[in-house]
Amino acid sequence: MKLPSIFISAMTVLYCLMPLYGQGKEIVWSDQEKPIHDEIRKLRSLPDDARTNTTRDLALQIQALPTGPNRLNLALALAMLSTEGDFGHDTLQEVASTLATSIGPAPPEGEDPYLELASLVRYEHLNVTLDSPQFSAAISKLEAEDRNRQSANFALTDLNGQSWTLKDLKGKVVLLNFWATWCPPCRKEMPDLETLYRRFQSEGLCSRCRRRGRQ
Repeated sequence: MKLPSIFISAMTVLYCLMPLYGQGKEIVWSDQEKPIHDEIRKLRSLPDDARTNTTRDLALQIQALPTGPNRLNLALALAMLSTEGDFGHDTLQEVASTLATSIGPAPPEGEDPYLELASLVRYEHLNVTLDSPQFSAAISKLEAEDRNRQSANFALTDLNGQSWTLKDLKGKVVLLNFWATWCPPCRKEMPDLETLYRRFQSEGLCSRCRRRGRQ
């Protein structure tokens, strides 16, 4: 497999799960919503095979809820956790469809749900139907950010204490990973990143990691 000569930027972010949409407001969960909320909070404690099935089941349960802010809150929370691993295209498609149908009937004021959905569509190659100017704007924003990254340049010090600028690595395939000691998904992905680097190192893959401590 030949890697293209482009810059690849990867960032793992630890999300604060609840509340998401309508942050700062007290959320009152119905008897139907509360078990879903509780299961979403437990997702990170599950092994990957169980997490795949649970994520898909939760998406279907959210789809069955009445439309409204709480349904959107749950759909957004599930979507933000759905890419912390490889849970399969079908599962991600169900999550994206759930978020799209939760946005549609009651469009939110903030851009977070639209950006999360746009990220799933653009970077996970999913398909959704959402006739919304806010969603179109979110797609355009991601496209513009991707173009800007092609000309980005900055200096960082790697884990070995060596300083690098992005221009120093121009022409190579670069995997740039920002991670933190307090981030469980960051630590979990490390073996996979090491395997990726060893597999493609001979083809020019350049890996640089930047660690952030607890703040």
